[in-house]
Amino acid sequence: MTQHKLDGALQFAALPWRIGKSGTREILLLTSRETHRWVIPKGWPMKGRKPAEVASQEAYEEAGLIGQVVGNRPLGNFHYEKRLAKKAILCEVRVFLFRVERQLDEWPEKSERETKWVDAKEAAALVEEGALAEIIDRFAGSYVRFVAPRPKHSRQSHRRGRRAARLSSTLGASPTGR
Repeated sequence: MTQHKLDGALQFAALPWRIGKSGTREILLLTSRETHRWVIPKGWPMKGRKPAEVASQEAYEEAGLIGQVVGNRPLGNFHYEKRLAKKAILCEVRVFLFRVERQLDEWPEKSERETKWVDAKEAAALVEEGALAEIIDRFAGSYVRFVAPRPKHSRQSHRRGRRAARLSSTLGASPTGR
């Protein structure tokens, strides 16, 4: 079953994570439909959508996840053999970090998959793809601080804010109104 007819196929994935009740990072894993292996949400490119948008859409469809991709670039990539009915395809998967805000009660593929939240170190041990395990393990051990992106302001609104701060300071008030 190792016929790689469409080698070079590309998919995009979400690495869904949250801070659990114990204060540690947790990863959501789900089962694949055919082989029931523990995997992360992933799918084929979608016309008119950026890779990070595809990853986010797959997180919703496969696991009912609502959240945001962190950053503009993939966290890493791995290759795996996608098993189809009569052949296998070697796929490259680009993995985007996906900060989960919530998981819905219902979603499109709920009846086809099992999901579970696990400690990030445990998640690395549960997946079969070695390079995916390395990506998860690297994330689990990182000390990166994740901060929500600041809203983008126009130059004009930024100038108005500075002007208001100067005016407040000349009037003896603090710019924050305290």
